[in-house]
Amino acid sequence: MRRREFLLGGLAVIAGSPVMAQARVGIFSSPLCFFHTHTSETLEVACSPEGIAADQRHAVNHFLRDFRTEESTAIDENLMLRLAELRHRVGNQDSVFEIISAYRSPRTNNMLRGKSKGVAKRSFHLQGRAIDVRLRGTATSDLRDAAIAMQSGGVGYYKRSDFIHLDTGRVRAWRG
Repeated sequence: MRRREFLLGGLAVIAGSPVMAQARVGIFSSPLCFFHTHTSETLEVACSPEGIAADQRHAVNHFLRDFRTEESTAIDENLMLRLAELRHRVGNQDSVFEIISAYRSPRTNNMLRGKSKGVAKRSFHLQGRAIDVRLRGTATSDLRDAAIAMQSGGVGYYKRSDFIHLDTGRVRAWRG
């Protein structure tokens, strides 16, 4: 057996262990709760290791729509999984994510690009693969540190505006 096969086999045993299973259950023990800062809407959805339940996906896509144009898209389920893990990592399982921005239509993204150099032309927001959030009861800097430690996707820290950007792109971090 080659070293790589041995190590991967060992990881599979660890990942399948009762301790790891317990940790995964802890991540998803509470529903994801959201408050949209621009629309004042709220949403609560159950999330499991497989993602959001099929009957709740439409509600998530609508809730995370471009609030300026009312357009929506399919939100990347990995984004929801990252939020669940992030909330678990900071030990704030029952708190509410405040949503600043999620999906952006091309029209909105172009408008924002005209106002700020910090808006990417091919933003992951355009694909439903990015979200700007804060978590009630957690310092945004702590949320940023936990997100960076996850090493999965992009993490932007916007101290002045008090939010972090998360996306499902390649691993990277920046300050806005």
